[in-house]
Amino acid sequence: MGIAQRRGRAGEALAAAYLELAGCTVLARNRKLAGVEVDLVVADGRCRVVVEVKLRTRGDYGGPALAVDRGKQQRLARAARALADAEEGPVRVDVIAVELADDGARLLHYRNAVTD
Repeated sequence: MGIAQRRGRAGEALAAAYLELAGCTVLARNRKLAGVEVDLVVADGRCRVVVEVKLRTRGDYGGPALAVDRGKQQRLARAARALADAEEGPVRVDVIAVELADDGARLLHYRNAVTD
């Protein structure tokens, strides 16, 4: 596993720990839904949440949240629709952006970041 993959997995683990501290339950990691691999699927009360985690060590290209471009948003929406078809209750898409700096990491949680 390369450095980028290890960092990505670490970002996903950090996001999962944050969500669990916030009261969510992690249901799956790296799950395929409608041909789209999503980083995390969590339960937030009755709501199921498709979570995209973006980690960046540099902010010169707009930061991690801006890496969720139009194509990625469409794929995440397709995955959310597939999850909604498979399970009862509401489904939303969140993005968690992890920014690494010399003095630590900053995590930004964008709830309902992608809508149809």
